[in-house]
Amino acid sequence: MSVLEISRLSIHFGGVKALQNVSLRAGEWEIVGIIGPNGAGKTTLFNCITGFYAPTKGKVRYRDRNITRMRVHERTALGIGRTFQNVGLVKNTTVLENLLTAQHLQIGYDPVAGIMGSPASFEEERRLTERAHQILGLMDLEEIAKVRVADLPYGMQKRAEIAAVLATDPDLMLLDEPGSGMGPEEAHELGDTLLKLREEFGLTIVLIDHHVPLVTRVSDYMYCLNFGEVLAEGTPDVVRAHPEVARAYLGEEPAEPDDDTRVQEAV
Repeated sequence: MSVLEISRLSIHFGGVKALQNVSLRAGEWEIVGIIGPNGAGKTTLFNCITGFYAPTKGKVRYRDRNITRMRVHERTALGIGRTFQNVGLVKNTTVLENLLTAQHLQIGYDPVAGIMGSPASFEEERRLTERAHQILGLMDLEEIAKVRVADLPYGMQKRAEIAAVLATDPDLMLLDEPGSGMGPEEAHELGDTLLKLREEFGLTIVLIDHHVPLVTRVSDYMYCLNFGEVLAEGTPDVVRAHPEVARAYLGEEPAEPDDDTRVQEAV
């Protein structure tokens, strides 16, 4: 059973076809990469998966459940978490405070107990704070726990945002440009972190990034979008070898495929 399955998804904004018959799947514990130029429809696809946009047609299924018309918070409660192109954190608060806020669905006491300051509420807050520190430790962010997000370099803000998504206890994590603002060395370290998080948390990850070496290194399977359609899909080597992908997006001439390498093109 697929964790995520997109079937012939389309969305139109007036006369603009932002996505056209896009199909995509991500299996258990897979890292699936999506590449393509600006305007290809990558973030629009994430917005349809997470409920910010309602597709014109097609279906979004999560663990064989049709979630196409579910609200954003309902999908989050199921275990779908995401980051954004522009960092989706409260920038005037600390990294730790953002992780505590992200855990609101895990709070086990009612509002009255919180207002009154019951022993149970204090114990729960202690547990959530401990968990937040554990996540920061896994992300190598413990030393910036009490730093305001606005005071961090952009690349560090992106890592803090991933930590906040982890705090929501996701099963499926959608990462939109997590390598943005990072140099090659930082992006390589991010790749190591994603592989570690998959193993530690048992995550399925769908990743959008323009940093092609990052995407090809960590992905089990890849898709390339162009003008709202799937141009190519397959293993990273197969997608890199596609003539149009190699020429237009990777800046290189394609290698000749051998008999065992075949590009799967969108129908």
